[in-house]
Amino acid sequence: MKRRHLLQTIALASGSMLFPVGCKSWVAKEVEGLNNRKRLITIFLRGAIDGLNVVVPHQESDYYEARPTIAIPYPKEKEGVIDLNGFFGLHPALKDILPLWQEKSLAFIHNSGSPNGTRSHFDAQDYMESGTPGIKSTPDGWMNRLLARLPEDRPTQAINVGNTTPKILQGKIAVANLSPGANSTRPISIDRPQVSSAFDLMYGGQDSLSKAYQEGLKARGIILEELNQEMMSANRNAGGVDKFVDDAKEVAQLIVSDARTQLAFMEVGGWDTHISQKPVFNRSLPNLGKGLATLVKGLGSVYSDTVIVVISEFGRTVKENGNAGTDHGHGNVMWLLGGGVRGGQVYSQWEGLAESELYEGRDLPVTVDFRDAISHILQDHLSVSNQDLGYIFPKYQLASNLNFLR
Repeated sequence: MKRRHLLQTIALASGSMLFPVGCKSWVAKEVEGLNNRKRLITIFLRGAIDGLNVVVPHQESDYYEARPTIAIPYPKEKEGVIDLNGFFGLHPALKDILPLWQEKSLAFIHNSGSPNGTRSHFDAQDYMESGTPGIKSTPDGWMNRLLARLPEDRPTQAINVGNTTPKILQGKIAVANLSPGANSTRPISIDRPQVSSAFDLMYGGQDSLSKAYQEGLKARGIILEELNQEMMSANRNAGGVDKFVDDAKEVAQLIVSDARTQLAFMEVGGWDTHISQKPVFNRSLPNLGKGLATLVKGLGSVYSDTVIVVISEFGRTVKENGNAGTDHGHGNVMWLLGGGVRGGQVYSQWEGLAESELYEGRDLPVTVDFRDAISHILQDHLSVSNQDLGYIFPKYQLASNLNFLR
C-alpha cells in the first residue's frame, strides 16, 4: 500500500475514534491516585438554546407579556413550569433532572455567557470554545490548553464525542474521538488486517506522525475493550434510544473504567428555534434530560469527583417573534452538575426583563462571563494554578466572585 493512500485512509478514519488531533502525543504512564482525581465534562448545546424557557422566571410579569404564546405556564397549571425556588422554575420536559436539584447537585447560572455581542452562531461558538471572545486568530481551544496543564496520562485522558474534533479540543495535545450514537464500536478501515499491518510498518518509528498513529491506535484499543464489554450486557435493551442517551452512557463508562478519562466533550444540536419553539422543546428537552440523568447514574460514585457544565453560544430574544419562536440574543443560562456543586440554587445578578434592563433593549444581559464560572471550576475543582489559568484563558481577569462549589 502506498504512503499517499495510507494518509488518505488516516484522514477518513480520523473522524471516528482512531486518531488523536495534533502532532504532539505522549507515552502512557501510571500515575498514583488517578482513580481519585477530578473530572470535567463539557456539554455544548449548539444552536443557542433559549435559556429563558429552560430556567423560567415565572414570577416575572414581563416574561409572560413578552411571550404570549411560548411562555411556560405558571407552576401547577397544565404543562406548567416546575417551581425551583419560588421565582425560577424548570421546564416540565426536564423532569428527569429534578431529583438532582432536590439533592442539591444541580445549579444554574442565569445571565451568563460571552461578553462578545455577536449574533453569529459560528463566531460565538468559536469564541466560547477558544476562550478568547472577540479574537478570531486563536488557533486552539481552552480544553486543549487545560489538558496541557494536567498531569500526562493515557491517550484516552480526553475524549471527544463526535466525528470531527471541535474547536474547544483542537491544539497540540492528543485527543481521542468517539463516534456519536450506538455505533461507536463499528469496524473502520484500520481494523482490516492488511490495512493494520501496512500502517504498523509505515508508522513504527519515533517521528511525530508515527507517535500520533501509535497513540491513536492505543486509544482505540482501550475504548473498544471497555465499550464492547458494556454492549454484551446491554443488547437486551436494544431499541429506539436517542443518541445523546447512548453517548452519555458510554462517556460515563469510559470515565469510571480503566480508560481513566479525565476530560470529556459532548455536543447536542437543534436549538436554533426561530420557528415553533414549543414543539421543538417538547420533543428535544426530554432526551436532553434523560441523557444527563443517564450520565449521572453511569458515573456512580465518581459523580462526587465530577463537574458537568452545559453551555450554549448565546441566548434568545426576550420577546417571541411572529413565528412562535425566538431570534438570536445574548445572555443565557449555564447548567452545573456534580457532587461538589452547591446545587439547589440559581446564581444570577437578575435585574428583571424590563426593556431598560435588557442588552440593546431586546436581550438578556450577560452579567456573568462564562470564563468566570469555568475558571472557578478549574481552580477549585481541578486545582489549576493562577499561572496556568492565565495560559488557559489568556489576558483575562476574573470579574465575578462565584462560590458554587463545596
